[in-house]
Amino acid sequence: MSKGPRDKQMSIDEVVASLEDGMTIGIGGWGPRRKPMALVRAIYNSDLKDLTIVSWGGADVGLLARAGKIRRLVYAFVSLDTVPLEPNFQKARQEGTIPEVVELDEGMFQTGLKAASERLPFLPMRAGLGSDVLVNNPWIKTVASPYDDGEVLVAVPALTLDVALVHLNRADVHGNATYLGPDPYFDDLFAMAAERTYLSVEQVIDTAGLTVDTPVQRLLLSRMLVTGVVETPHGAHFTDCRPDYARDEKFQRAYAAAAGGSDDDWAAFEERFLAGDEAAYQAAVQAFTEEQA
Repeated sequence: MSKGPRDKQMSIDEVVASLEDGMTIGIGGWGPRRKPMALVRAIYNSDLKDLTIVSWGGADVGLLARAGKIRRLVYAFVSLDTVPLEPNFQKARQEGTIPEVVELDEGMFQTGLKAASERLPFLPMRAGLGSDVLVNNPWIKTVASPYDDGEVLVAVPALTLDVALVHLNRADVHGNATYLGPDPYFDDLFAMAAERTYLSVEQVIDTAGLTVDTPVQRLLLSRMLVTGVVETPHGAHFTDCRPDYARDEKFQRAYAAAAGGSDDDWAAFEERFLAGDEAAYQAAVQAFTEEQA
């Protein structure tokens, strides 16, 4: 007799313990929007190394670069929006501490995820032709159309992931998940491009509750795509996770100042906010918020 869908709830520590050195990890969200920051902070504090990170980057890339976790970075941009260039990423690029970087046009990045999600080695597109993307990444090839037009196109390679990390607003214990904000941010493509997907959410609720006040079209992830579910309120902080909370601009400014400051500035920020577990982080953020009031 069938037992029904599995309960896939996990802790942050269990997710990180399942990861290995050298993995290719895709991180969902978009710049400073709905990033799985609780999971990223745990990786920051782990012993993991030599990672390939694939991301429309924000503080996720900045933190992992600062910690020396990234061997290869595949990205379209790394920005905090109101801070145009993520300062820890800027420092890493200027000092050359990321051994390999692959900078793609945003359309190429999406197409690479789409190819991986469809289990194809590549997909053709026009973006990238005549640009320095191909000059700086000579391993990206072109392909001629087999039809009468003979058009030459970029063969965008699949961005195949070992693991995807994404953060959504609500999920059930099985891995079905909804986004409630303005944009899905391609989190479904990350999940489909990965062998395993770990989902952090603001709240785990009953399956029926996922569509009580939410259109069924906002069910972005099926449980078939999800390996583990982590309930971690404010787990996307300090990025935007509407309608649950907006980006914490005051905290982002403090982060950017520390990241762009001296080594002592960063050490003080790290000691206050990053040295402990997620509960310690949230408590430190609460104290910071009260100080700013």
